[in-house]
Amino acid sequence: MNVALARAWVQAIAAAIEEQTDYLTQLDSAIGDADHGVSMRRGFGAVVTALAGFEAQTVGDVFVKTGSTLVSSVGGASGPLYGSAFRAMGKTLGEPEVDGRRLLAALTDGLAAIQRLGAAVAGDKTMVDAYVPALAAFEKELSDGGTLVSAAAHAADAAEDGMRGTTSLQARKGRASYLGARSVGHQDPGATSTALLFRALAKVTATAAS
Repeated sequence: MNVALARAWVQAIAAAIEEQTDYLTQLDSAIGDADHGVSMRRGFGAVVTALAGFEAQTVGDVFVKTGSTLVSSVGGASGPLYGSAFRAMGKTLGEPEVDGRRLLAALTDGLAAIQRLGAAVAGDKTMVDAYVPALAAFEKELSDGGTLVSAAAHAADAAEDGMRGTTSLQARKGRASYLGARSVGHQDPGATSTALLFRALAKVTATAAS
């Protein structure tokens, strides 16, 4: 991944969020504040604008700028969580080009930042339920000799499986946890936006390699 691909990934996330804003809002209206879609659209829209006039020297520069913009422009929990993840990823990547292993390390740091801030673990019905299996699939594919393209594809599939798996869970963190057993039967919006993030990575890496 180079600077151009990092930018392309963030732009692809913004496009996916834009397309799925109403769906994310619908999911969040069932178990949250009904603002996840709009907040994420506003945040990644601000990121695209911020990156347009930003001279990035490294992959990390792109992600730190992304994270800082999300923190400053998105309300609720999603801004600090995604923002902290991207900033943590960026601080790991000080090179103009990184391989799959370096990106894996950055993604791992991103998850750690999310869990430090939100204190969620797999099974709590949060974005972590999509992120953890995605990270595991990414790492396994690289360990099996796969490429960045194949690792990203496996991660996206695993994230979507994790996302769907949140439907049967009872929320133990966030606003949805206030609903108790009534949170069962609803897909988590944070896990859904995380799955969009990993699918966007799979798409841009595949396009770049073709």
